[in-house]
Amino acid sequence: MLGSGSALPARILRSSEIDARLGKPAGWVEKRVGVASRPVCEAEDQIDLATVAACRALEDAGCKPQDIDLVMFAAAVPYQSIPTTAPLIQHRLGIPEGCCAAFDINSTCLSFLTAMDVAASMLAAGTCRQVLVISSEIASRGLPWEAEPLVAALFGDGAAAVVVGAEGEKAGILASRMATYPSGYEDCQLGAGGTRYYFHRDREEFARHTLFEMDGKALFRHTIQFFEPFLDRLLADAGWSRDDVEIVIPHQASPMALAHLAERCGFGSRIVDIMRDHGNQIAASIPIALDTARRSGRLEPGAKALMLGTSAGLSLGGIAFVA
Repeated sequence: MLGSGSALPARILRSSEIDARLGKPAGWVEKRVGVASRPVCEAEDQIDLATVAACRALEDAGCKPQDIDLVMFAAAVPYQSIPTTAPLIQHRLGIPEGCCAAFDINSTCLSFLTAMDVAASMLAAGTCRQVLVISSEIASRGLPWEAEPLVAALFGDGAAAVVVGAEGEKAGILASRMATYPSGYEDCQLGAGGTRYYFHRDREEFARHTLFEMDGKALFRHTIQFFEPFLDRLLADAGWSRDDVEIVIPHQASPMALAHLAERCGFGSRIVDIMRDHGNQIAASIPIALDTARRSGRLEPGAKALMLGTSAGLSLGGIAFVA
């Protein structure tokens, strides 16, 4: 990894504001959700955040936009259905037309990890020299504030980007793994926007499915059923034990999920936890936590690190790497 950067909206929505909106006593939302505040977009859009994060990553890497061979936009929700989002970011960055490839990766909350795996393969094959991976999410739109306010209160907006290139022998990805369990397909959904619901045939049904739905208990039950065996397989691929891992950069799914990593998996204080003041930023949560760890000095060169997460579908994913 040559550089990283992140960007957050200017507006911070505090849980105390949500308490007042819901007519609840102060501290009600934070106690139940575990999030004190979350950034939310008002003036900014998804491309604004992506561009700022990308520029910061390029600056950190000492690169110019024209040095990039490939732009990958890795997010659960695109700017629009067609065309893909990456070409618009290429244009905003001023990368000349025809000088790079640009496409999207979507494996919901694991999109960043999937894009990093693709980037590593393309770098190893010699088809690219430097790759820009960007995750930008506006999770605050389409939330079920009336039906499930405690689900809605989990989420925040943000973006992060990394520049990756051919690494030396002592740094880079050692193991990458993803496993999918379709039995959890219905646990998290945003149904409208694809071909499942036909807007012109039934506009009311289409509208009903424009809000995010999540069965948190089912999702957590499925996750804990499969997660530890998955983690052990990933570590075996890397040739590590759990004790070898120096820092864990997880998807900020929920406080309950992070507590499971800390207690059941034994990672304790090695976990980067930004949940309280960021919320769940979908695919952007892992790279924002990564950039936070790099800039705070927690992710030191040579450290044995894990990026781990879950995604709607249900999929588990992880990358073991040396920083």
